[in-house]
Amino acid sequence: MEDGIVSDRASLGAWLTDLATSGSLRNDLLLLAEAWRAGRADDTARLLAAAELAAACNRGAERQLETLTQGRGFGAACTAAWEVPSLALLAKSNRLAYPIAVGAAAADRQIALEATLDAYTLGFCSNLMSAAIRLSVIGQFDGQRVLADLLPILKTAAHEAASGNLDDLGGACFASDFASLAHETQHVRLFRS
Repeated sequence: MEDGIVSDRASLGAWLTDLATSGSLRNDLLLLAEAWRAGRADDTARLLAAAELAAACNRGAERQLETLTQGRGFGAACTAAWEVPSLALLAKSNRLAYPIAVGAAAADRQIALEATLDAYTLGFCSNLMSAAIRLSVIGQFDGQRVLADLLPILKTAAHEAASGNLDDLGGACFASDFASLAHETQHVRLFRS
């Protein structure tokens, strides 16, 4: 937003579309699906391997800090509410990325994979939408319009992740990666990336 790449409803929608189709959201969905499958199969080795991969797949220290902090927080909230053995195991590794925590918890609670992926996409985009609104890039109504426009794209991304695997990881959202790296060194920051 500081560089003017995202400056209105259309550019925000394009940015989020890129993240969903070939960026960090797409990768999060694939990692979440892997954690969900490992959890449903009660495959501890596969789950730990997915957690390690998710912790390592971040472009930049701030993105890694964000996903590990959110993963720990989500894991702590879940385990405070009910027993989730896979999250307790992952918490010991201190490498619990957010999509892994969500996937493992959903598998444990027997929440369907596609429903979990759908919810994750909306949460991811809503967080970025909130930042755009607070930075006055768009207003609340345009924020809702962007989300409504994104629903078919997010549904497709979730469906593809549900049928994908870790061989599908990768991305081509260099502007997002460079923006995140630049954000790490800004003197004045309102949000973590």
